Amino acid sequence: MRPTTSRHSASPPTVRLGDGSLAVAVQMRARARAILQQESRRVRVRVRPFSWRSKYSGQSVKAMPMRLLTVGKKRSRGTQLLVEEYKEKLGYYCDFEDTLIRSNPKLTSDVKVQVEAEDTAMMQQLKSDYFVVVLDENGKDVISEQIADLIGDAGNTGSSRLTFCIGGPYGLGAQVLERADATIRLSSLVLNHQVALIVLMEQLYRAWTIIKGQKYHH
Repeated sequence: MRPTTSRHSASPPTVRLGDGSLAVAVQMRARARAILQQESRRVRVRVRPFSWRSKYSGQSVKAMPMRLLTVGKKRSRGTQLLVEEYKEKLGYYCDFEDTLIRSNPKLTSDVKVQVEAEDTAMMQQLKSDYFVVVLDENGKDVISEQIADLIGDAGNTGSSRLTFCIGGPYGLGAQVLERADATIRLSSLVLNHQVALIVLMEQLYRAWTIIKGQKYHH
């Protein structure tokens, strides 16, 4: 008669070396350990909740005139074509003005003098009643819906114009940074000046489609 074993027996069944069970168990344990190690090395990506929504989506927002101030040299033909394309698209929602400020107006080799000269030139373009948003590497990370919120919020301030500022190769000067009503960055990556320009214009257009509840943004 085969001996009975209690359900609560503390002694595990004996594994015999001769029947191959031990080798199989060792292989399974090693495989499980490898899978756990692989999982621990995976990069965890935090996905933005789908519930995020601009507070102005589908709402009536003041179509405040926009102005883009950038410091740089003459743009490439491809860049200028894209700028004109987005200017036309933005024109359906608000008046849009694009102003290019010449970089290094004093033709100096001194970076500090160059930035100060560009800073002064940009400040001359900023009126006291402008709502000023600057792009800076130390700015706040934003998503598209937050840019839509920024446009809506600016329209409620009584400002005459919403102005976005992009600095030259060495960034914005102290006066403009101090003047800013909001400081943002488009990416933690370092972007070429002309790339940053196109990304910003696309995001401004996207922001308006979010506000209007249109299908461009998904």
